[in-house]
Amino acid sequence: MNTWSTPGSDANRRRSQRVVISTPVMITGEGAQGPFTEKAQTLVINAHGALIALTARVSNGQSLQMHTDSHPEKQACRVVYVGPTVDGKTQLGVEFTQSAPHFWHIAFPPEGWTPPPMEESEKPEKPARPSDKSANR
Repeated sequence: MNTWSTPGSDANRRRSQRVVISTPVMITGEGAQGPFTEKAQTLVINAHGALIALTARVSNGQSLQMHTDSHPEKQACRVVYVGPTVDGKTQLGVEFTQSAPHFWHIAFPPEGWTPPPMEESEKPEKPARPSDKSANR
């Protein structure tokens, strides 16, 4: 499976490559009902933040704190995107307020990098189509 995000129409304005990965994170912030702490999952990460799914209601521009098991020090971030809500969780784009290039403990691909095309042996098999003979039975 390709875990690198594919370039889209806005790929030229990205500051760093995105990696599609589900990583547990702890998010703390101030919600409408007061302070909250929520265990969440990343959907996509990059050197400048992440796309996460959160049940807490937050708004664009809101400040949050994030940490992971491998990075227990809290990292300040702010909500820069509020996306769709699916199964009670809203997709949120969060950006670190200070540079934290090693927060995720992974090496991101260099700028302009794209994954190589898949070999024929790596491509998923297409489902077999019923033949005309079996349709007449």
